[in-house]
Amino acid sequence: MTGRPLSRSSFLTERQVQVLKMRIAGCSQEEIARQLGTTRANVAILEKRARQNIERARTTVQIWKEIQAPVAVVLPAGTDLFEIPARIFQEADARGVRIPLTSVDLVVQLREKAPHLFHKRVLERSTEVRVTLQGEVLVN
Repeated sequence: MTGRPLSRSSFLTERQVQVLKMRIAGCSQEEIARQLGTTRANVAILEKRARQNIERARTTVQIWKEIQAPVAVVLPAGTDLFEIPARIFQEADARGVRIPLTSVDLVVQLREKAPHLFHKRVLERSTEVRVTLQGEVLVN
């Protein structure tokens, strides 16, 4: 295996993929180093860079989703969960955007994607909520 990317469509090298697969399988860095004929330090670097590349890719996808989300509402701390759909639909109407969701769908996605933001039904801190044309709720 080489240090080249798997293809132009991947952020990971073949070696990084190999190391990650072995780590997920439960191998220690020392065991991987022995099997690959390298040092534990090199395996640690490969794993660290692979994880950084994965995080960078996740961030890139998140930014792309946000670009595609025409509806954005900043909600102050203290907002009741059940007030949020009305605010989102109001913003969507103002922009001439039809959101393929019901109020219940919005509430469910908010509770699933950002349970840490709520104490019971109340937002604990100010946050931005975006909705894509496909109906995906994005929470910052």
